[in-house]
Amino acid sequence: MYKRILIATDGSKLSQQAVEHGIQLADLTGAEVIALKVIPSYPQSYFEGGVALAADEVLRIEKQWQEEALVSVNAVKSAGQLLEVKVKPLTVKSDLISEAIIATAKRNKCDLIVMASHGRRGIKRMLLGSETQQVLTHSHIPVLILR
Repeated sequence: MYKRILIATDGSKLSQQAVEHGIQLADLTGAEVIALKVIPSYPQSYFEGGVALAADEVLRIEKQWQEEALVSVNAVKSAGQLLEVKVKPLTVKSDLISEAIIATAKRNKCDLIVMASHGRRGIKRMLLGSETQQVLTHSHIPVLILR
């Protein structure tokens, strides 16, 4: 049924549930997994009263985010190894998380995207938006959402 499943993770407890379900589904279907963590750029806009960081400090922070992202996707790879599921860990730098997830799924010829919903409601959802909702509405690839 599925040959390649993209599992999007942010390293949170909720996304860990999506990882577990995605790995189990890959095991049942014989699919391989693309484990993806999207890393945003450090915000460069400065607000009144804000303190601008030096360029080397911004690079240090982005390097730290990259290292943390590698830990997240390598944890997915380790989970896959327990069930002998082939996992390719990937990190992508983008400020448009939902677009990066969809583009990575297309580029890697995935037939399913698995991700978690953070379950925001009301004003929080309106203000913060929902990357999951964006993937769900704009992807031409089936999406499995876990809550």
